[in-house]
Amino acid sequence: MGYLYLAIAIVAEVAGTVALKASAEFTQPVSSMVVVVGYAIAFFFLALTFRTIPVGIAYALWCGAGIALIVIAGAVLFNEVPDLPAIIGLGLIVMGAVIVNTMSLTTTH
Repeated sequence: MGYLYLAIAIVAEVAGTVALKASAEFTQPVSSMVVVVGYAIAFFFLALTFRTIPVGIAYALWCGAGIALIVIAGAVLFNEVPDLPAIIGLGLIVMGAVIVNTMSLTTTH
């Protein structure tokens, strides 16, 4: 269940962050509400994740996946296409999350 909770937390955080951009500095009421609800759901499910996944591992995966998904969402929804150095950096972040999750003895499976 820990990884399911983590996946929900990641999706909610991405939705909240996309809505934050769309809220135009909290001037759009619907987008602003999505921000608040999205982040509330994200932190709730992240907290549930800590029952079974160590905090450092869960947070690393949450951040890594969130960053990658936000960059994709930014490119698709807001035409914020990353350049080559940004893509390389994002690749390293994702690789780090995969290494931690698949090779570290700290993780629980």
